[in-house]
Amino acid sequence: MDDERASPVRETYDRIAEHFAATREYPWPEVTAFLGGDPADADDGAPADVPSALAGGAASALGGEPDTADGPAGRFGLDLGCGNGRHAESLSAVVGRVVGVDVSAGLLRTAERRSRERGFADSLELVRGDAASLPLRADAVDVAVYVATLHHLRSRERRVASLSELARVLAPGGRALVSAWSTAHDRFDETSGFDTTVAWTLPGGERVPRFYHIYDPDEFEADLAASDLDVVANTVSSGNCYAVVTPDTAGASD
Repeated sequence: MDDERASPVRETYDRIAEHFAATREYPWPEVTAFLGGDPADADDGAPADVPSALAGGAASALGGEPDTADGPAGRFGLDLGCGNGRHAESLSAVVGRVVGVDVSAGLLRTAERRSRERGFADSLELVRGDAASLPLRADAVDVAVYVATLHHLRSRERRVASLSELARVLAPGGRALVSAWSTAHDRFDETSGFDTTVAWTLPGGERVPRFYHIYDPDEFEADLAASDLDVVANTVSSGNCYAVVTPDTAGASD
């Protein structure tokens, strides 16, 4: 692992945006399964053996008739930490409107380009924003995907705050999939959560350090419990902690 100090996540991903986006073509199988699809269709070279706990995790939020319109057109999705929009594209297939939020303007440009090239631009709005202070009204989101982003927030306070922000914007009964890199990944020897940097290597050899907080599974559960989310299911898959979550109906947690 790298000893270099990572720059703020916005600067880091603005620097690597184009190359990073080019390597992120397909949705994760876990996201596809959560949204009710066949994980084998998420052909990114990863195995499609997704834990059953994630399969159809969004179904209750996608079923029935929404209050605002008939069918999926009335439902609202959020891709938090949207990157190049690959998961916003998946969301656009099951909801009428999607907001993609990312701190990196460079990544948002790649998402805008992808949406035009793939024909889902009309259903997508892209917003530059902070995962710990979302520019969305409360109770607005039916289905959200928050993957591979939480672990880039430097302090526990900000990570828990971002989970509570997710709870705030989820509609009653809404569902979200949250993931973070885990000590269960075979590249790590540690068993307890820790901070590190992991370099992204650009063409030409420049190494750009990226901050990560690597969660151990118990710590991931503790941060979820400290937030305003209720956990429907949690598991580990492909070296990541995952949870299907919904807003805490009892209100803010202790």
